[in-house]
Amino acid sequence: MLAKIAEMPEADRVLAERIHALVKEHAPDLAPKTWYGMPAYARDGQVICFFQAAEKFKARYCTFGFNDGAALDDGNLWPTTFALVKLTKADEARIADLIKRAVS
Repeated sequence: MLAKIAEMPEADRVLAERIHALVKEHAPDLAPKTWYGMPAYARDGQVICFFQAAEKFKARYCTFGFNDGAALDDGNLWPTTFALVKLTKADEARIADLIKRAVS
């Protein structure tokens, strides 16, 4: 998975590396893997969260998302995928909170 991150264009790679660090810090029990060629993090083989590079999909932003195994339920409607253009300290804190909640 780290090799896939290393192959990304710089703008995507910087975000993917930061997401990787946040997942490893806040959910060290998740196993890094590739999922459809993109970085993902799984528990018991089930992908909990994932990163999608903008370049791969010719999109204007990267995304960080959660699958249904993530414990993010909030009523009848809640976001599961987030657009990433850059990461501030506040953004990183929000992502860290989501990661911790996802694995709780």
